Amino acid sequence: MTRDEIYDHLAKVYLGKRQNAADQKRKKTLNQSWLVINIAITTAILISTVYGFTAFLTHRVVLKNEVFYSLNNNPIRIVYDLNDPFPATKNFSIIIPHKDVSKYNRLNLSIRGMNEAYPGVVKIVVGNQLNEKATYFIRNVGNNWQKVSIPLEKLNLTEWSSVTDIAFILEAWNLDFKKGTVLIDDISFSN
Repeated sequence: MTRDEIYDHLAKVYLGKRQNAADQKRKKTLNQSWLVINIAITTAILISTVYGFTAFLTHRVVLKNEVFYSLNNNPIRIVYDLNDPFPATKNFSIIIPHKDVSKYNRLNLSIRGMNEAYPGVVKIVVGNQLNEKATYFIRNVGNNWQKVSIPLEKLNLTEWSSVTDIAFILEAWNLDFKKGTVLIDDISFSN
């Protein structure tokens, strides 16, 4: 071997070993990067799974605490004309089947007027088998849906286990427009 060949051979050995060390270092860095990415993906999947289960379980607890009894399926349309010589009041009643509503806290409903002719004030009367009547006035009934939730304690009935009907009364002296239509929906008892 000549001197040049020896130098070439030593250069290849030295440089080859140096290149192998660089390749090993690059592979190690790449493996560490993949490990970090895999840990991040696994953590994201684990967090979303735990969040999904806790949200589901939390939602179920809320549903268990809310008792609900609905009285209608579709909006009720009350058309009224209280101009002279018609009667001074318009009355619409919903008969409640024999149901003990004493376990509920609220009477809920949604109400609105139609066609730019709204009543403004609607009187609600709840009656029971003892012939007691509780009255509540819904004010500011306009063209937009208004959700109303009436605490039963504001409706001074002594016996809630025998409620017989809920009446919606429009009184001519208490209306903004004496002719129009009222929509009532989502009538229910709830906690």
